Amino acid sequence: MNLKQLEVFIKVAESGSFSKGAEATFITQSTVSQHISALESEFGMKLLDRTGKGALPTEGGKILLERARKLVEYAKEIPVALARFKGIEEAELNIAGSSIPGEYMIPAALPLLISRFPGVTIVLRQGDSRDVLGKLMSEEVELGVVGGRFEEEALEFVPFAEDELVLIAPCGHRWDRKSAISKEELLGEPVVLRETGSGTGKATAQALREAGIDPGRLRVAAHLGSNEAVKRAVIAGIGISFVSAVSVQYELEQGTLIQVPVTGVSIKRQFYLASRKGRELSPAAVAFRTIMMEMYKAPSD
Repeated sequence: MNLKQLEVFIKVAESGSFSKGAEATFITQSTVSQHISALESEFGMKLLDRTGKGALPTEGGKILLERARKLVEYAKEIPVALARFKGIEEAELNIAGSSIPGEYMIPAALPLLISRFPGVTIVLRQGDSRDVLGKLMSEEVELGVVGGRFEEEALEFVPFAEDELVLIAPCGHRWDRKSAISKEELLGEPVVLRETGSGTGKATAQALREAGIDPGRLRVAAHLGSNEAVKRAVIAGIGISFVSAVSVQYELEQGTLIQVPVTGVSIKRQFYLASRKGRELSPAAVAFRTIMMEMYKAPSD
């Protein structure tokens, strides 16, 4: 069974004539007969009665006619849907973002994306960087936005923004008046860290090691699963933490948190747009990637 056979059957059944069915589908009458015979052979039943009043659908033919009409009508919508998809007139884009991109960067890009492409609907999923890449590998999402590059041969990572991780402490902390602290002072203070798999946690540990600080010597008070949870814990006095500068602008301005420089420690990282290697991105995904690159001025990797 194929779509052409169904179209022919519909025209013959509706017109009651093999010749009119041939005219309507732009084929010869003998070809019409072949299509009808093929359908009857496939289903093992007679679909049309050839009577003096014309070709009339049998009871089985009526069942096929009802469903064939729906199928052919639905098939006509496919070129329209794909044309809309190609022109980003009507598209759903599934993306995933790790903590900072998902909470701050992607939402900031949405107004520009929607103003340019009002037909695009964004479905955003969030998790730590490894969660995001897992969703990308399993094809739950088309693009991932993460704060670290991981060794995944099947994925491509394109840098699009640079971030700085800063040490924060609660307002009123004894370091409030200090211009900077030493690395030794850092080791003596309770620290709140992100969970394993977090890009922030990975960048922090790497930078501390490069500065001569063993992350294993930190006094870890808690491992938390989101950037917002880390900020609340620091404000509550649970400990200090390294967080993205992007994520604490409001709290620093409001005075609920303070930023504390650490002598000899500078933690910078890049954010990446991750996609599957060798796979063509949809027009909506290309539009989203372009806007993220424009907004955050991708540095060279």
